[in-house]
Amino acid sequence: MEQSRTIDVAASVEQVWEVLRDVERWPEWAPTVTSVRRLDDGPLAVGSRVRVEQPRIPPTEYVVTELEPSRSFTWVATGPGVRTTARHLLEELGAGGTRVTLAVEQAGPVGRVMGRFYRRLTDRYLTAEAEGIKARSEGRV
Repeated sequence: MEQSRTIDVAASVEQVWEVLRDVERWPEWAPTVTSVRRLDDGPLAVGSRVRVEQPRIPPTEYVVTELEPSRSFTWVATGPGVRTTARHLLEELGAGGTRVTLAVEQAGPVGRVMGRFYRRLTDRYLTAEAEGIKARSEGRV
């Protein structure tokens, strides 16, 4: 089961990318994220491990599986019977704007059940995170 949100931001792709890739600062602009801790050193890259804590969701360790600077990154968390894939995509728009798409997919036998159970919560979280990225990138947060 996949859910997504798309929002247009009045900021350059580079500005939005700086907000997005600085994962440890997400709690400053995303009310859905209480803590993000990098589990390794260096810039965010394929193989980077990150622990994310969110209200009403167990702490989750993600591993970056794809990263294209100023364009996208994907990270994946796995557990018994569940695989959570979160995608963060940026698309350049005319006049210096950026389209941001956030997507979460729950797969596996437990993941499908979790996806249905958490559907409304995930919708709220994706919306709040997209709005937070927009506000931070536009200099309003």
